[in-house]
Amino acid sequence: MPVLLPPALELSLDLLRCPTCRTLRLHPEPGALRCPAGHTFDIARHGYASLLTGTRATSGDDAAMVQARDRFLATGRYAPIRQAIAHLTAATAPERGTVVDVGCGTGYYLAGVLDQLPSARGLGLDTSVRALRSAARAHERAAAVTWDVFRPFPLADEAADVVLNVFAPRNPAEFCRVLRPTGRLIVVRPTGRHLAELRGRLPSMIAIDPAKEQRLHRALHPYFEAVVTERVEYSMALDGPKALDLLRMTPSARHLSRTELDDDGLQPERITVSVLATAYKPR
Repeated sequence: MPVLLPPALELSLDLLRCPTCRTLRLHPEPGALRCPAGHTFDIARHGYASLLTGTRATSGDDAAMVQARDRFLATGRYAPIRQAIAHLTAATAPERGTVVDVGCGTGYYLAGVLDQLPSARGLGLDTSVRALRSAARAHERAAAVTWDVFRPFPLADEAADVVLNVFAPRNPAEFCRVLRPTGRLIVVRPTGRHLAELRGRLPSMIAIDPAKEQRLHRALHPYFEAVVTERVEYSMALDGPKALDLLRMTPSARHLSRTELDDDGLQPERITVSVLATAYKPR
């Protein structure tokens, strides 16, 4: 039986463009989206649209990482980050705005934004089909599509009022192309203090480049100008299982040994969360 077009995806059809033709709109047919030239893309039974074809730059988060992320985020430990993103978005997005989350993961942050914008719609892009299974269910007004951030987005020019980029790779030229002139890009990234206690204990964790802010500035400067930055920093208590989920949901999980991921060595303690959230306007 063909998969029905999810209501959230129907809300976002006018944003989408055929990733092969680049300019042609996609139209629904039973279980798929098709462009006038005949290129067809499946709608997965989990509710996301499979627009990404060919070799991927990365397969994205695997099942274990997504499950760990779902469990950890459900504890509310990152709720202050979610609230800061929603605040920055609500300050600039129009009432019936469009929010595109590039590297949306499970849709946690996009759902938080849409909760604060009751008439807005959202679209999440991610390369991980495992994560998109959650993202497609994260909010009734959030659609989900497979895509690789390093390729030109399958979106119309000036389609978005807000682009979110939360702990994800960046494509500044495409961010600028799909944003309206009055839109905002919101970038969230860790500071050097983020999870410092865990990094001190586990040397195999991916280090935060001390030149990260300079590289971000250089990459965005040709396209964007910073408007406002909020620092979100607090201490959270973590027991062994929650600390394990925090580690397993990040790319560091691929670098840690079984011994390092043994929860016997992760006793309850307080861990620093420290991120910067910046709203940018197009130049």
